[in-house]
Amino acid sequence: MNARQAAIERARACFLRACWLDVAVRKPGNVSRDSPGHRMQASMFIDSAKAAAGPLFEPGLRVGERIEAAVEATWAVAGCNTNLGILLLCAPVAVAVEQNPAAAAPAALRAAVESVLATLDIDDARAAYRAIARAHPGGLGSAPEEDVHDAPTVDLRAAMALAADRDLIARQYRDGFADLFALAFQVPVYQAGLVDAPAGTDAPPDAATVASVQRLYLACLGAFPDSHIVRKHGGRVAQTVMTAAQAWRERAGEGAVLDADPEFAAWDVSLKEAGINPGTSADFTVAALLLSGWIRSCPVPARGPACGWHGS
Repeated sequence: MNARQAAIERARACFLRACWLDVAVRKPGNVSRDSPGHRMQASMFIDSAKAAAGPLFEPGLRVGERIEAAVEATWAVAGCNTNLGILLLCAPVAVAVEQNPAAAAPAALRAAVESVLATLDIDDARAAYRAIARAHPGGLGSAPEEDVHDAPTVDLRAAMALAADRDLIARQYRDGFADLFALAFQVPVYQAGLVDAPAGTDAPPDAATVASVQRLYLACLGAFPDSHIVRKHGGRVAQTVMTAAQAWRERAGEGAVLDADPEFAAWDVSLKEAGINPGTSADFTVAALLLSGWIRSCPVPARGPACGWHGS
């Protein structure tokens, strides 16, 4: 196995572990192993990740091709949209590590992702549009320009830029994944010591990993109005959820074990009962875990200081 093939396999393992952690850890409003909701179970997300991983990390495919093929693979096993946002965020990363297997530090990895974004073309847009229309995410309406139900007339990055002011995932395409990298490599989150990505997933995550994933999720949910909530419930509800997340993030930062607090589980239940799913924050959590997991999986001599990332 050459270096490029080894990098692809490591990235695939990081992706699968990130998707597993997504449902192995309680994240209020999201489906988890111990807390189903929104008419979905954790097993659907695990099955989706396993099905999507093949096309997502298929050597040689373009970003749009990966997104479209992974959405189709997901629907074949889950019959619904479980991971569109995850795929939109992770596909450029998958191409970046294939093309730059030596990108072993956050700054190098972001430069590799930016290089991928700079080469997106109208074929990527066509494939991504078909995938988005197929997945039909909650709250998807119409857009005045470059609506996904119409044929695109611009490349994928340009199309995403048109939606960037109303959609956090689209903003990453416009801004070179700036928000995602800043989230993934926050020092308090990164130094918490996430288990190395290729580790097995048959045992529950340890307490430090649970706490780190929850802080990561709350950091995103507390920093941005969740796009999925905004689409389905409006900005006021998204702001209320964001304010609650900020309070829980502060408690987590003080060392509180959130799963030991009945109110944390109660918040999770209340969100699900109201049909409120912070799906974009979950997508960000998975993609951030993929980024940090990739860096941790790189050989130590080549990796460089992980905390050299300071955002942009």
